Amino acid sequence: MRSGELIRQMYRVGVDSLSVVDLCALFIGLVLVLQTSSLLARFGAEGQVATIVGAAFVREIGPVFAAIMFAGRVGTGVAAEIGSMVVTEQVDAYRAFGLDPVAKLALPRVIAMTVMLPALTAISCLVGITGGYLLAYAETGVPAPVYLDKALAAVTPVDVLGCLSKGAIFGLLIGLIATYSGFSTPKTTEGVGEATTRSMVNSVLVVLVADLILTKFFMLIG
Repeated sequence: MRSGELIRQMYRVGVDSLSVVDLCALFIGLVLVLQTSSLLARFGAEGQVATIVGAAFVREIGPVFAAIMFAGRVGTGVAAEIGSMVVTEQVDAYRAFGLDPVAKLALPRVIAMTVMLPALTAISCLVGITGGYLLAYAETGVPAPVYLDKALAAVTPVDVLGCLSKGAIFGLLIGLIATYSGFSTPKTTEGVGEATTRSMVNSVLVVLVADLILTKFFMLIG
């Protein structure tokens, strides 16, 4: 595997996914503040909105939604790309020239997804919390220092570790599923579409199951 190919894949799966992941996080932050503020207002606890947003994004919303968007944009793209190469027999050509298609095609993509999804997760958490602040300020006029202090006070080092660890593990799982779906594509007209759908569905299911297991684990060590 060439380092240039790894860097190219990191740019494709990471930088090119930044806009869609951040846009999703921004609107989730806005909706979360809108829902929680109206609910907490019934109990006179509007000041706890920042606490809920900070904890929810770092612990759950950031990693899971970033992974789902990542699976939809990057995972399906990888499965379709490799699947097309299988159908057009480019993968067979790699083997005919004595090259390992897994090392040339799968490895750089899996490593890039494992490395870049934690970064996307961290950025999406910041964007989501910031989006929540904008709406909280518009609704209640809460000052930025007060909002940020409460949001950060709800986050522990274990929460940050769990957030980044989930991102890395989710990226690894999505990468493995996407590349496997691509390599197992049937050599038919519908094969690429089937591989793409299978990659998306399996990635989301595996991410949700892994999230449950990892959440329990970090709760025990926290």
